[in-house]
Amino acid sequence: LVERIFGKEVNPADGDADVWNKDVRFFHIYDKEGNGEHIASFYLDPYSRPADKRGGAWMDVCINKSEACGRNVPVAYLTCNGRNPVGDVPSLMSFNEVTTLAHELGHGLQHMLTKATVGDVAGINGVEWDAVELPSQFMENWCYHKPTVYGFAKHYKTNEPLPEEMFNKLKLQKTFNAGMMTMRQIYFGQMDMELHSSYDPGNDKGETIFDVQHRVAKMYSPHLLPMEWDRFLCSFSHIFAGGYSAGYYSYLWAEVMSADAFCAFEDVGLDKEDEVQKVGRSFRDTVLSLGGGVHPSDVYRRFRGRDPTPEALLRHKGLS
Repeated sequence: LVERIFGKEVNPADGDADVWNKDVRFFHIYDKEGNGEHIASFYLDPYSRPADKRGGAWMDVCINKSEACGRNVPVAYLTCNGRNPVGDVPSLMSFNEVTTLAHELGHGLQHMLTKATVGDVAGINGVEWDAVELPSQFMENWCYHKPTVYGFAKHYKTNEPLPEEMFNKLKLQKTFNAGMMTMRQIYFGQMDMELHSSYDPGNDKGETIFDVQHRVAKMYSPHLLPMEWDRFLCSFSHIFAGGYSAGYYSYLWAEVMSADAFCAFEDVGLDKEDEVQKVGRSFRDTVLSLGGGVHPSDVYRRFRGRDPTPEALLRHKGLS
């Protein structure tokens, strides 16, 4: 997929770098369309190790691109917690694990394909919080693209392709309860903004943070109001201790941007390979290349020719 839409070749390079576990892989990325030069590398740590590895999945910077430091080949860590191989049975990834890998790869590509040479704004550095999830969520869209999925979704013994009925179910689950989940995200985002932008603990009305929670819930979740004794806010670490203070909305905003970005491929026709490659190169040369030195709104306009709109996301969620 990376080679097809971005013109970059990913090759195994096991043995070229020391690794911290026998399951960790190392890869080089080459500029297939240029002179074939080595432009980036990444480690892939795919499997769960409960004894010495925390849960979740993440991309992190190993070596940052920096002209001042003489570093021209960025290196990334892509870390997941997928199921392990057992005996002769390989790691049979769940669909969620596939989308998670695609998500982290998106982050990694923004780090590795950057053209910015100033370290503080190269790759993911300096990218505003509400835009940094665009490449990652964009890559998830390809997990619902049939030709892409059928390029790897085969039975590990018989090599039979994924039954079409199962693929259709995977697409249907994407829209299951999508309306409720969307309203939930809007509810959380609005409550976060209320608390961090307009709420005054010393207000004359004696309104508490829990009153704010109930007030906002009536607007976005009237069918499932919190109980009077609900203290969910006390454990809502995202907006108090997790870096999303006044920024929780960015989850949904990134979905708007990623869906609209993928719509650029849909507009030219996903079955028209030449056109898809043109749009892919444009995404590469803007979103994945410009880093944090260009405002994300300007980056997006250079790619799409306009600001993002929510229509594609509503359609993808089955809400339009």
